[in-house]
Amino acid sequence: MLHQIDEISGIGLHLDMVLRKVQDAYLRKFQELQLDLTIEQWVILYRIFQSGDDASQTDIVKSNFRNRATTSRVIGGLERKEWIRKTRFEGDMKRFKLELTSKGQKVITIVEPHAQNLRKQAVKGLDTLEFETFLRVLDRIGDNYSQNSIL
Repeated sequence: MLHQIDEISGIGLHLDMVLRKVQDAYLRKFQELQLDLTIEQWVILYRIFQSGDDASQTDIVKSNFRNRATTSRVIGGLERKEWIRKTRFEGDMKRFKLELTSKGQKVITIVEPHAQNLRKQAVKGLDTLEFETFLRVLDRIGDNYSQNSIL
């Protein structure tokens, strides 16, 4: 039993170390591209791009895994940079619609091919089965920490 505890005691540190390497690679690329862009901004900007005409602030908040206040701050920063525009959906004055501006579209055009290369780099040397297993393990670890299963 003690041996098993020793093997898993560094799991959080190991996950954090890998995440930092991934984040550092993205930040170095943004800097190399001479873009004043954070990872959080990229994630939200790309999500708005993917959502197209249906991008709502509510949906972005739900899919971003950050709290509402943090996501709203990032969205505000994207607005100040004039990369997105925030309006209301026609016929629905409660929901905010998020749209890329031409400046925001330019950022997507510049970064997207590099982001794809970084994603490819992440899975280099892994076959499909290894990657699927990796995702299942991450999902299981996440599920183990979900609110309902914490001891």
